[in-house]
Amino acid sequence: QWATIRIEKGVKKPQPQMLKTPAANGIIERDETPMEKEIARLHRVDFEFSDIFYFCRKGFEAIVEDEVTQRFSSEELVSWNLLTRTNVNFHYISLRLTVVWVIGVIVRYCFLLPLRFTLAAIGITSMIVGTTMVGQLPNSSVKNYLSEVVHLTCSRILVRALSGTIHYHNKENKPQKGGICVANHTSPIDAIILTNDGCYAMVGQVHGGLMGVIQRATVKACPHVWFERSEIKDRHLVTKRLREHVADKSKLPILIFPEGTCINNTSVMMFKKGSFEIGGTIYPVAIKYDPQFGDAFWNSSKYNIVSYLLRIMTSWAIVCNVWYMPPMVRKEGEDAVQFANRVRSAIARQGGLTELPWDGGLKRAKVKDTFKEEQQKNYSKMLVRNGSIG
Repeated sequence: QWATIRIEKGVKKPQPQMLKTPAANGIIERDETPMEKEIARLHRVDFEFSDIFYFCRKGFEAIVEDEVTQRFSSEELVSWNLLTRTNVNFHYISLRLTVVWVIGVIVRYCFLLPLRFTLAAIGITSMIVGTTMVGQLPNSSVKNYLSEVVHLTCSRILVRALSGTIHYHNKENKPQKGGICVANHTSPIDAIILTNDGCYAMVGQVHGGLMGVIQRATVKACPHVWFERSEIKDRHLVTKRLREHVADKSKLPILIFPEGTCINNTSVMMFKKGSFEIGGTIYPVAIKYDPQFGDAFWNSSKYNIVSYLLRIMTSWAIVCNVWYMPPMVRKEGEDAVQFANRVRSAIARQGGLTELPWDGGLKRAKVKDTFKEEQQKNYSKMLVRNGSIG
């Protein structure tokens, strides 16, 4: 509606800078006062029914402006043009714009889509055939070299299939062998974006179908770490296999997305600590997509992988920036959670992303009862400390 009104009125004045910051778009002003200080303002120590209003207000704030759920839908754009997401929710504005929009649809679906599909088929087929052939060679430096050539070549073909325009910054900080590359996660194509500039050992669950064929072929040529579903539930076994990989300095750096799910290119959510318990050097990487030409975010709860790939392959282009950041190591006395939070903060600052403490698992799961119990315990402790409960 905002874009439509702007076009109809012919407004060319840019929006204020404050609109570019997601945090500044809030429709309510949150009160961040801690519970103890809020209730202490009443200058009493006993429980009263009026305390309920504090929790009611906090609940309304969370419902009216849920800062978690909105990270799992396509980010709102500051500006709009005919290159942006014109394949959905089209509204008639004028005959001239409609004609241009129709021409754009024809170009994207009748010209770009077949070309991209052909390139994607070539890239996937080359990956399967190439890695299978290289996998038959005995382990040697020649096999490792050929494996890297195949992975790089096929990844670059796949990036061309997306009309990818990628800008890599600070290449002197690229992940080295024996290390762990940690990046924020927006899309399944994040791995291709990074592999376009260097080879990595992937970590993930074993799949079936076409993805399973690719996994079985690539692991023959490169030491990827694929886990069966039963193995993933055994955290100690997973950690052991990853530590063995990192201990071998001749193996490719491991690529891990600690968020565990895709976030909508505006934020970085909680990093799972498992990646930071392995040891070794962490190489943070920040990935930020430009949404003006195509939406790279995969809302897996709304679109299956086929629908998602169709959406991005019918967009105008996938444009993004990748920042390689200086390596980070765990400090003395720092636990895995603190280390993960420090790496996450560095990635958020570099990519201009909002840092949120919430678990990305809330995308599909309900809030754990332990979170609610924690607030109840805090309130009980406060009353006990104030002497209202004997």
